[in-house]
Amino acid sequence: MAGGVVISSSGGKVYPGHMTAFVFFSCLVASSGGLIFGYDIGISGGVTSMDSFLSEFFPSVYAQAKANKEKNQYCKFDSQLLTLFTSSLYLAALATSFLAASVTRIFGRKWSMFCGGITFLAGSALNGAATNLMMLILGRILLGIGVGFANQSVPLYLSEMAPANLRGMLNIGFQLMTTIGILSANLINYATVSIEGGWGWRIGLGLAGVPALIITLGALALPDTPNSLIARGYTAEAKKVLVKVRGTSDVHDEYDDMVAASEEAKAIEHPWRNILEHKYRPQLTIAVLIPFFQQLTGINVIMFYAPVLFLTIGFGGDASLMSAVITGLVNMFATIISIVSVDRLGRRALFLQGGTQMFVSQIVVGTLIALQFGTTGEGEMSRTYAMLLVLFICLYVAGFAWSWGPLGWLVPSEVFALEIRSAGQSIAVCVNMTLTFIIGQAFLTMLCHLKFGLFYFFAAWMVIMTTFIALFLPETKGVPIDEMNLVWSRHWFWSNYVVQEGGSNHRTHGV
Repeated sequence: MAGGVVISSSGGKVYPGHMTAFVFFSCLVASSGGLIFGYDIGISGGVTSMDSFLSEFFPSVYAQAKANKEKNQYCKFDSQLLTLFTSSLYLAALATSFLAASVTRIFGRKWSMFCGGITFLAGSALNGAATNLMMLILGRILLGIGVGFANQSVPLYLSEMAPANLRGMLNIGFQLMTTIGILSANLINYATVSIEGGWGWRIGLGLAGVPALIITLGALALPDTPNSLIARGYTAEAKKVLVKVRGTSDVHDEYDDMVAASEEAKAIEHPWRNILEHKYRPQLTIAVLIPFFQQLTGINVIMFYAPVLFLTIGFGGDASLMSAVITGLVNMFATIISIVSVDRLGRRALFLQGGTQMFVSQIVVGTLIALQFGTTGEGEMSRTYAMLLVLFICLYVAGFAWSWGPLGWLVPSEVFALEIRSAGQSIAVCVNMTLTFIIGQAFLTMLCHLKFGLFYFFAAWMVIMTTFIALFLPETKGVPIDEMNLVWSRHWFWSNYVVQEGGSNHRTHGV
């Protein structure tokens, strides 16, 4: 070690950082952007299983669900209009991700987070006061714009603020906040479902304003990241922030590396065109496939529709919301395990273990439902079966929460060179939201047609994605964000795309 710099196993320079109060506060406030995303996932699944909400906005679905229980359980809630309520948000987030990429690059990460908070606040007010379906859908679209901005800027902010050796832990703060949002929403659903007069859903939808307010006010208090400040020409301010973030004035080498990365980035006039170049193929592949696979784990199906799913398989109304609270708790605690272990065990170990656990759980859940309802979808579920089902759904959620959940956001946000980082993150958000929309829109219809086979469908994807990780994802643990090219240039497959120039410690120009 010399001059505060060590050489990592990947051959890159590592600037050892420690957890300063400043970095902790910045990352805590920024990661609260995950609250708005999580709260919405939890709340929309809950209100769509409430009788008072369905009877007011979706009377045909309500009538269908109330029909004779002996009818096909798989098709109980099959309605394109109901799924459009849930998934319209993701369509809006998808459309916003392109605009958000430009705002994040031109105005900084901080103002992109602020935009997300403000629009989410407006959407929650509209939804809480909704008197017709149009107000409801319009509110969802505003929420979607908020989610698009937050999911674009927060993972980037966290990856750029964190010291390399703590980056995994701090970035997963975003996913932890998402799980806290889901859990809070589940608890609120459980508390409000039995309110007399049937207006409990208004509280749930309106309270989305609380996490929105946290990120809006928090964004005003936060500094921007040193990388973003340098890229926008605020070099003196960037150095001040870097000194605060690292807790030492000895930041010259790291600062010089950031300036060099920024100079290279400025030479790139069209990041969207450049990201398609041969040398960025590894990063582009990861930006597309990791979020693509994350959605094909089937997690959003379990999370959005947990109450509806539990109702469908024969749980009563309150019991189904309580089961969703249990899965929400498991999700949160398993994410904490990921925070503690990601910078010790690395990204690959968590991906491989979590993927295997999720595969086994999906097979068991599918088989349990098959034995109970067969292909006709008729029947009641015994208490023992129901407990067993919840247990395996919890094991599945735990596997996701320490692997694909947090790492699906962490890995794409840390693998890009500065010059294509905003474009890369935008592609990751875009793929994530597209798949979330498609699966959200198709899930209840797929459940109706594929029946228990839907769980086998997601299990098959688990095999594909776990194999992809084993073969094609290099370990990025502890590698400085501006030295990431070295990881690709030493990989058995990706080294064919990334050509290293000059020795092992030389930064590859433009990679």
